[in-house]
Amino acid sequence: MKVSEPTDWLHRYALLLACMTLFLVVAGASVTSNEAGLSVPDWPLSYGKIMPEMKGGIFYEHGHRMVASTVGFMTIILAVWLWRADGRMWMKKLGLAALAGVIAQGILGGMTVLFLLPKPVSISHACLAQLFFSTTCAIALFTSQSWRRGADLVDSRGWASRPGAVLWVPAAVLAQLALGAAFRHKAVNLVPHAAGAAVVTGVVCWAAVHLLVHYQRHDALRRTAAALLAVVLAQVFLGVGAYMSRVATAEDPQPMPVMVVFTVLHVAVGAVAMAMSVLTAIQVHRHARPAGAERVEVGEMSYAR
Repeated sequence: MKVSEPTDWLHRYALLLACMTLFLVVAGASVTSNEAGLSVPDWPLSYGKIMPEMKGGIFYEHGHRMVASTVGFMTIILAVWLWRADGRMWMKKLGLAALAGVIAQGILGGMTVLFLLPKPVSISHACLAQLFFSTTCAIALFTSQSWRRGADLVDSRGWASRPGAVLWVPAAVLAQLALGAAFRHKAVNLVPHAAGAAVVTGVVCWAAVHLLVHYQRHDALRRTAAALLAVVLAQVFLGVGAYMSRVATAEDPQPMPVMVVFTVLHVAVGAVAMAMSVLTAIQVHRHARPAGAERVEVGEMSYAR
């Protein structure tokens, strides 16, 4: 039985949602970087209003809520659209999972206000934002024309191109993002985050270079690995800039623009690094096969067994 395929418009909408989610990550980072947390003491309303006066820290805090509400509404539309237009049951379930994730994210955001920024809740809120962004990026990939064309199978060569083993890359990136969130919320000092950055950068660079060396002629693997490597290297430089700007402006009475910009960019590019690591793992799982595995064709799809 042939299942219905997603349309180009569904793919474009998924891309738009991914972009809006990244903007939401930027808005959230702006709240913490400008020390605007708890500028609005109530939730879900803001000072008992739907739209308070947007000044001072309220601009960042309530602005973050407005973007979050927009992303939540867009996720509802995506889930319904996937359920009606995409014949793949696993995609329907992924749309519902994304909807559940954005609801959970909203609840965690409310808890940070109601319980006065408890560190475990704030860190969980930050990590779930990263996972939700990666989910929207994965949905955009799954609804793309390149995905619909089917897999271009190649023999796996080494650890970095084994479908199961490569999952350690996004797991390592997520752990590092959690350490970063813990540092921003003053749950740990800089040492664990800096040490984790060195380890994760090494793991990611090794995996990306391995894929680039062994799969130069495979478009999907080469492009994804190159993007992952570029994003992670940029993230390292932004991390150094964020720390140096924080040290240089430590005596100032309020957050300085240079520190805010570096920190927000560091958080945003961290989210992109997480998403790229997930997409890389997906592409390896889709295209790489154990050496000598039998290639099976089912319609337009290919897989190994």
